[in-house]
Amino acid sequence: MLMPCDGEAVTRRTGSGTECGSGTECGTGTGSGTEARGRSLSADESKPPPLPLSRGIVALFAIACGAAVANVYFSQPLLVTMGHDLAMSPALIGSVVTLTHVGYGLGLFLLVPLGDRADRRRLIVVQLLLLVGALTVVATARTAGMLLAGMAATGLLAVVTQTLVAFAASLAPAAGRGRVVGLVTSGVVIGILLARTVSGLMADLAGWRSVYLASASLTALLALVLHRVLPRHANTPRTTLRYGELLRSTVTLFARERLLRLRALFGLLVFAAFSTLWSSVALPLSEAPYFLSHSAIGALGLIGAAGALAATVAGRLNDRGLSRRTTGTALALLTVSWLPLAFTRSSLGALVVGVILLDLAVQAVHVTNQTLIYALHPDAGSRLIGGYMVFYSIGSATGAIAATSLYTVGGWGAVCALGAAFSCLGLVLWACTRHSTDEAG
Repeated sequence: MLMPCDGEAVTRRTGSGTECGSGTECGTGTGSGTEARGRSLSADESKPPPLPLSRGIVALFAIACGAAVANVYFSQPLLVTMGHDLAMSPALIGSVVTLTHVGYGLGLFLLVPLGDRADRRRLIVVQLLLLVGALTVVATARTAGMLLAGMAATGLLAVVTQTLVAFAASLAPAAGRGRVVGLVTSGVVIGILLARTVSGLMADLAGWRSVYLASASLTALLALVLHRVLPRHANTPRTTLRYGELLRSTVTLFARERLLRLRALFGLLVFAAFSTLWSSVALPLSEAPYFLSHSAIGALGLIGAAGALAATVAGRLNDRGLSRRTTGTALALLTVSWLPLAFTRSSLGALVVGVILLDLAVQAVHVTNQTLIYALHPDAGSRLIGGYMVFYSIGSATGAIAATSLYTVGGWGAVCALGAAFSCLGLVLWACTRHSTDEAG
């Protein structure tokens, strides 16, 4: 008996036929054996051919992603200056980062899924224009309340990054999707790692408000360019689900898709390790024997930008069907990276080696995750990526809170042990699931 697919075309091929997202059969098909879930899985042969995606368009996606996500991290080196300017207590100024990340987490669940229903081009432009408004509120804030409201709105709207990733994936041909996702994600990596460096330098030159005014101007320019350049039509049909049904279906996808749950756990663990390092590394570097300035510490982001290279390489490996091996190798590197990082207090060279290994590993896993989960149901790509990124946020928050708390009681050695534990858990999870038929390589 044939069962409907929840009112929308969410299908995939298997060796025995075509199934809907719940695993109930929707029709019949041909083939022998189970196809890799990391490949194109659509059963709709009548879809239009992939739209051309030039290098220039991919680069524009990467730039827009980096510029948008950087807004979440600009404030971190500016907190003290902001607090003094607006007469905020230490506890209140600490809530700036918290509210920004809370807004980002809410946006992942509430806004990103709209990409499966609305015109993504229009949605991206509208979100960018609203982000301009939020950044302007932050830049002109005269009270703590205005600043906090602006930062929360900035975090909420910065999730346009994930809508851009999903849109780029939808425009890419299945055989080259990993490469495109890798290139776009490299922009995200650079945006995250350079945000603190750029904001610190600009604040030194022209004050903290200049950071947000400059970002608002850049965001407005990107909105105009993307409006003119982005294709008006995508390769995947838009769902007819209502907004409430759209949000519920995000949860349903997690219940149905084992691969999505597994990749979300990988994302949580690797970003917990990533946040363990980057939320606490300034502490030992600002103490003896280094006493580095904030600008010097921020320059570490330039080293970490090597992760952008891993993003592009991992994307190409996924296109070759090597997702499983890429994940295992990256998780092993992530675990090993904590060995040189443990010698940070005695060697800056060891720190540099550890940072490069860690960022290469994290971004390789991240690109692999996004490539595989998007391929599950391309017409639910925004919901899949948005839901996955919720786990990314949980991992980042967990690593940051745990690392800074642990440093006060156990020092840098305890922080490295925590990061290694997150990394080992990821490697063990991969070892226990590496024979899964859900993915290739």
